[in-house]
Amino acid sequence: MTKIRAAVCREYNTPLKIEEVELRGPGMGEVEVEIEAVAICHSDISFQQGGFGGALPAVYGHEAAGTVLSVGTGVVGIEPGDSVCVTLIHACGHCTTCQSGKPTICETPPDNMAGSPISSPEGEPIYKAMASGAFAERVVVDQSQLCVIPDDISKDVASLISCGVITGVGAAVFSAGLEVGQDVVVIGAGGVGLNAIQGALIAGARRIIAVDMLESKLEVAKEFGATHTVLAEGKPWSEVKKILGRGADAVLVTVGVAQVYDQAPKYLGWGGKVVMVGLPHGDKVSTYSPLLMANQGQVIVGSKMGDMVIKRDIPWIVDMYKQGRLKLDQLISGRWTLDQINEAIEDTKSGAARRNVIMLK
Repeated sequence: MTKIRAAVCREYNTPLKIEEVELRGPGMGEVEVEIEAVAICHSDISFQQGGFGGALPAVYGHEAAGTVLSVGTGVVGIEPGDSVCVTLIHACGHCTTCQSGKPTICETPPDNMAGSPISSPEGEPIYKAMASGAFAERVVVDQSQLCVIPDDISKDVASLISCGVITGVGAAVFSAGLEVGQDVVVIGAGGVGLNAIQGALIAGARRIIAVDMLESKLEVAKEFGATHTVLAEGKPWSEVKKILGRGADAVLVTVGVAQVYDQAPKYLGWGGKVVMVGLPHGDKVSTYSPLLMANQGQVIVGSKMGDMVIKRDIPWIVDMYKQGRLKLDQLISGRWTLDQINEAIEDTKSGAARRNVIMLK
């Protein structure tokens, strides 16, 4: 067992506590990684608020990057010293969805409490949230959650790739299946929304309309590829249809607000698609008109982690970044220490931040 520092949640809606915890070594198929950077995602905050369930005590954090320290038996293609992205995508590789090329929705999730490598000094198990537990100096995760990256990619940038980037870009390219010349609306111009805009641009969208409540975020959206912006007040879908002359081919909802999902179909044209990216708390529900959607041939699809296959797609993301075709450095709003994590979380909750990154090295 190794003693490490981690940000532990012991009660929902309370600040995380920096504690010294125990981390066991990697077992079969597992890898130990020294975390150098971990970004704060709104999903971490929703877990901390109790909106996604799970168990306590817990260590959150899932958008991370670091260096491999050791590997367990049966690990293939990953060695000590490798730079890696650490994701929450734990895939068994054998279930129907994994075999169908959909590892993000693997049907055999791990037991993140009984199988957690994290415990208190007294031996109390600590929940490894989202199969990662990366608000910590080190993690032990399954090899399926890692993708080796070049050493010359800075870890703060690499951490963003592990969730926010692949989720947003993948939502446009893979989940929405955007085709060249189509029109898309992205609701929410935060970290994931900006990446969805970039994904739409990569896919060859004709017009990309960003919708947000803050003018300042809409200005940033233009820098990331939005061709038009609409302030989310009144009936923004009417303004969007004036711009397009029709409804959109796809609307990507990147905010976790149920009311926005109520409105999303109103942006669509005939045959359009709502892509569900943002995650409201589990007790929130949305309503829509099945009659209108069925009559107009519209669909609603879920998008978990952008339907990415990380060992195939993260190298592509890295190449796009290196070629200057994907903005990543500009996504970082602030860099914080582990001791400042609660301040960073509050800054993220304000809605103004693109991505706050905790630097551990």
